[in-house]
Amino acid sequence: MVRMASLIIRPRARIFHGHDWVYQTEIERTIGDPEPGSVVTLKDRRQRPLGTAIYNPQSVICARRISRRRESLDLDFFARRLRRARNLRESLGIDLSLCRLVWCEADGLPGVVVDLYGPHAVIQTNTLAMDLARETISRALVAEIGVETVIERNDSPSRKSEGLPMRSGLLVGSDPGPVAIRPGGIEYHLNLLDGQKTGFYLDQVDNFEAVANLAKGARVLDCFCNQGGFALACAKAGAASVHGIDISTEAIEAARANATRNGLQATFEVANAFDTLRTLADSGEQPYDLIILDPPPFARARKNANEALRGYKEIHLRALKILAPGGILATYCCSHHITAEEYLAMAVDAAVDAKKTLRLAARHSQRADHPILPSIPETEYLKGFLFQSIAAW
Repeated sequence: MVRMASLIIRPRARIFHGHDWVYQTEIERTIGDPEPGSVVTLKDRRQRPLGTAIYNPQSVICARRISRRRESLDLDFFARRLRRARNLRESLGIDLSLCRLVWCEADGLPGVVVDLYGPHAVIQTNTLAMDLARETISRALVAEIGVETVIERNDSPSRKSEGLPMRSGLLVGSDPGPVAIRPGGIEYHLNLLDGQKTGFYLDQVDNFEAVANLAKGARVLDCFCNQGGFALACAKAGAASVHGIDISTEAIEAARANATRNGLQATFEVANAFDTLRTLADSGEQPYDLIILDPPPFARARKNANEALRGYKEIHLRALKILAPGGILATYCCSHHITAEEYLAMAVDAAVDAKKTLRLAARHSQRADHPILPSIPETEYLKGFLFQSIAAW
């Protein structure tokens, strides 16, 4: 048996409290000469084993535990992890033809994301070791899940911290062309090779329906609408009017095509949500009964959190000014660098400045196919709140 290199971990490191990451500052010493992207053993000061991890000395997070036992990144390892991921989602009643099959550390595969669209898998491998093993992962997906196509969308900015290049393309099969999906009975056509990230915002699918349940007869504004997920669900639910805005021309063209494809009445506009909300707020009117705010992450790092919260507050303040008394504000944050408590406090501050009182109607999170490990808070990123603007007492 080949002897693995070892990392001796300092006392009080986060791995002793349930986390699976090891930072450079938490390594006391290294035994052997581990290669970047290799598997190493983790040990405490007394040489007691803590498991095996993938290693990248270029990253601030230089080791990520993959098991409390000895493992290697072979076909059998990935097949076992994929089976476990599939079994979890099946037990939750999630349709495997449209789901996130692998969610990084929450499924025991640090840095790996796999989304399924029928027989097509879209993967990201955002850690060095997993990137080197992407062909093995692809073979396991074919053998264990039965996919026909594997597409890599390795164009995430997070790859820079691992020293990885941006790369997209086919790993297995041929270009499937436009792929049709039907979440909530609404048909969308996706371009998996060069469309939006891994294809679709699967984390919000349940929330589309939850918000649409409040939309009947409402005047709806969907900000940062992307391909129209919230907007089209509201239109299908019987909203009086629906208007979506997004700064991306490509996203708006897709949203319009999706509306036409499904025979739904909704208008879409290429616009900067900040500017549109400012113009509407300055008008002094309250033309909307339901407003959805689902912006991209404003905080890419914790050091940007305060600046991000100022941006979030700005759009919430303006949205509340155009929300009719008794109206609903559905708001979401997809940055794990902003906590739910911080986001809630920001919304309260915006309401105070807007001279509005909010009633918390519901809390939302990511769909269950994006499982959360409380010991690894980074696995939870999407937080959402439904607020009702209380009419003046």
